[in-house]
Amino acid sequence: MADSSATMERAQDLLNRVFGLHSFRGFQSEVIETLADGRDALVLMPTGGGKSLCYQIPALLRDGVAIVVSPLIALMADQVAGLDELGIPAAFLNSALSREEQREVQRRLAAGTIKLLYVAPERLVMPSTIELLKRIRIALFAIDEAHCVSMWGHDFRPEYGALSLLRELWPAVPRVALTATADLNTRREIVEKLLIEPREFVASFDRPNIRYRVAEKQTAAETLAELVDFIKDEHAGEAGIVYCMYRATTEELAQELCARGIRALPYHGGMTHEARTANLEAFLREEGVVMVATIAFGMGIDKPDVRFVAHMDMPKSIENYFQETGRAGRDGKPADAWMAYGLIDAVNQRRLIERSCSDEMYARLTRAKLEAMLALAETAGCRRQMILRYFGEESDPCGNCDNCIEPPEMHEVTEDARRLVSCIWRVHQSGGIAYGASYIIKVLQGEASDRILLNGHDKLSTYGIGRHLSAEEWRRILRQLIARDIVRVESNNMGGLTLGQARGLLKGEERIFIRTYKKASKRRKIVFDEMTGEDLLLFERLKQWRREKAQDTGKAPYQVFTDATLEDIVRRRPVNSSQMAEVSGVGEVKLERYGHEVNAIVREFVAPAPVRSGRR
Repeated sequence: MADSSATMERAQDLLNRVFGLHSFRGFQSEVIETLADGRDALVLMPTGGGKSLCYQIPALLRDGVAIVVSPLIALMADQVAGLDELGIPAAFLNSALSREEQREVQRRLAAGTIKLLYVAPERLVMPSTIELLKRIRIALFAIDEAHCVSMWGHDFRPEYGALSLLRELWPAVPRVALTATADLNTRREIVEKLLIEPREFVASFDRPNIRYRVAEKQTAAETLAELVDFIKDEHAGEAGIVYCMYRATTEELAQELCARGIRALPYHGGMTHEARTANLEAFLREEGVVMVATIAFGMGIDKPDVRFVAHMDMPKSIENYFQETGRAGRDGKPADAWMAYGLIDAVNQRRLIERSCSDEMYARLTRAKLEAMLALAETAGCRRQMILRYFGEESDPCGNCDNCIEPPEMHEVTEDARRLVSCIWRVHQSGGIAYGASYIIKVLQGEASDRILLNGHDKLSTYGIGRHLSAEEWRRILRQLIARDIVRVESNNMGGLTLGQARGLLKGEERIFIRTYKKASKRRKIVFDEMTGEDLLLFERLKQWRREKAQDTGKAPYQVFTDATLEDIVRRRPVNSSQMAEVSGVGEVKLERYGHEVNAIVREFVAPAPVRSGRR
C-alpha cells in the first residue's frame, strides 16, 4: 500500500465520490487505515453507527475481493442491491442461487470484476468454497455479527466457530470482526478465534436518538390496546418491528393489528421459507409496514427508516434488548423503543434459564444477565444511563426516557414484601410443594377457594394478611423480589415460587420500593425537523417519486435515497448537478442516475409561477 496519508486521501475521495458523504464518523477513518495497512481490527459500534463503511471502503482501496461473512442469507440480495445503487460491483453465494447463477458468480470472481462477495459462515467453510477462494486474490475478510462466535455472547452460533480457519489459511489477509454488542468475555473470544493481534475500536454504546420506555403489562386486551394507541398516535404510517416471544403470538398479533388498520406481517422460524422471504421483501421495499416477529428476525436488517421497536415480552438480557432496539432509527432520526413488562416476563425468563442451562457456570452468567435486564425494567432512574453503565460507560441522566420525562412516584413496601416472602415459605413448608404466584396471592388475600381449603392453607398465619392490597399490587412487589433474586421461580411447568437470597430482607437489611402506577401520558409524534408548507409538499413529492423509482428498479425506497437525503434536498433546493452533488448521500452514480429528475422536481417548487395573460 502507499503511505498512510495518500491512502486516507483516497479513502476520503471514495467517501465523497461513491457514498456521497462529506466526513467520517467516530473512528471510521482509523479502522479503514488499519485494514488498508493489512492489520486486523475488532470493531464494536452500535447499530446505525456506520460499521459497513469500515470494510466497504478498504475493500475498494485494496486489490482483490472482500469476503463479507453474514449469517443472513435472506438479506444478502438486499445488501448487494444497495451496493449496486452505489455503483459498487458485489455478489453473493448462497443456496438461493441456481447452479448457473453460482457459476456466473464464480466466473466474475475469476475475472476480478467483483469487489465484495457475501457468504454465510457455513458456506464459507465448505471445501468447494475454500478451493474457490484459494484461486483468487482476497482483499480482506469482514465477519459481521462477530459476537455469534462466542458461547458467552447473546446469540451464539456454532457455525461461526469454524471461521477460525481463516487466519490459518490466509494469515496475511486482514480480518475485521464487527458487532454492535459484546461484553469483555465475548470480545476476548472473538479475538482468540478470529483475529491476530488486532487493534480494538470500541465506540460509545449511546443511541441518543432512541427514546426508551416501559409500559406495565396488563391483561392481553389492555396491552394490545396500549400498543395500538402507541403506533397510531405516534407512528402512524411508519415502519416498525414488534417482537414477541412465541411464534403463535406473532401471527395472532399481526392479525389483530391488521384488524385495527395497521399494516402488519408476521415473521418466525416456523413459517415456510417462501412466506418469510415474501414478508421480509414487503417490509424492506414498502413503506409503513410493521413486522411482528420473534427474535429470528432482525439481525443484519439495514432499513434506516424503522421508527420504532416494540417488545410484547421482555428480552432475556440487556445485550438482546440493545441489539433489538438498535434496529430503530438507524438514520439518526428520533425513534422509540417501547416494551410491555409484567410479572409473567420475570417468571417465564427465570423458568427458561433453569430448564435450558446444564452447565452451572453458564447458568450463573445467564442469571446475572437476566437480573440486569429485570433491574432495567424495574428501575425508577434513567434507563439510558443504566444501559450505558451495563456496557461500562458513565453518563448523566438523558432527559429523554420515560423515567426522565415523567419521574415515577415511589413508595416503600418493605413490610408487605416480608409478608409475601413469609407466605411463600409457609405454604412451601406446609406440604413441600412450591405454588405459583396466583395461588400465593389468593392465600394472602384470604380467598376461600376449594383448593386453598383442601390444602389447609386457610389455617396458616399468613392467610388473609394481604387483603389491603390488590392482586396487581402484590404482583408488582413480587416482580421486584424476583428481579432481586429474593424469590425464585422453579423450572417445572407450574412455575412454583421458592425463596432465594431472602436473608437480607428478613433481617431488615434491604428495603423494597415500587412505583405508584399511573398510565403514561400520550406523547406527540416525534419528528426530526417538523416540515410545514412548501417544504412538506416538496418532501412528499420527493417521496412519491422515490416510490415510483423503487418500483421501476426493483429496489427498496431507502436504497434509492434515504429520508435523510430527501430532507437535505428539501433544505438545499438543488436545481442543477453541481448543487445536487453537495447533497448528503448523493455520490457520482446516484447523481448520474437520479440527479436530473430530482432537479426537475425541485425547480417546480422554486421557479416563479408563469404570468397568465387574458381577460379576468
